[in-house]
Amino acid sequence: MKKSVTKKYKKGDMTVVWKPDLCIHSQNCFKGLPEVFNPQNRPWVNMSGATGQAIKGQVAKCPSGALSTLEENESGFHDDKVEIELMKNGPILIHGTINWKDSDGNNHKLTNMTTAFCRCGASSNKPLCDGTHKNIGFSG
Repeated sequence: MKKSVTKKYKKGDMTVVWKPDLCIHSQNCFKGLPEVFNPQNRPWVNMSGATGQAIKGQVAKCPSGALSTLEENESGFHDDKVEIELMKNGPILIHGTINWKDSDGNNHKLTNMTTAFCRCGASSNKPLCDGTHKNIGFSG
């Protein structure tokens, strides 16, 4: 597995985390809140474009976990419970903090986010989803 890129954008006690390698290009971010998420701008995330609550709500609509939020409190960042969701004709979504080991034995910890795992078998970024299911007409 290749080395992942992570970018962080901070506003007060909230941080938006962007992991482009997880993005399946659903376009939910910029279609829902273009004053914050605009891929034509650099940086493409403008944390002053909306309230923290609006940003958090829009980030929650990211189906792949490429965007997530961290909120800091007195004891540091907090973890959410883990939930599993099967997307119709799409990936398995794991919501929350997870630890997993890849086929090379490397450990990965994904904190307070949604992670999309491939269900169709055609992803070029296995075990993560890369959106290929849409191109091959995966049904399940």
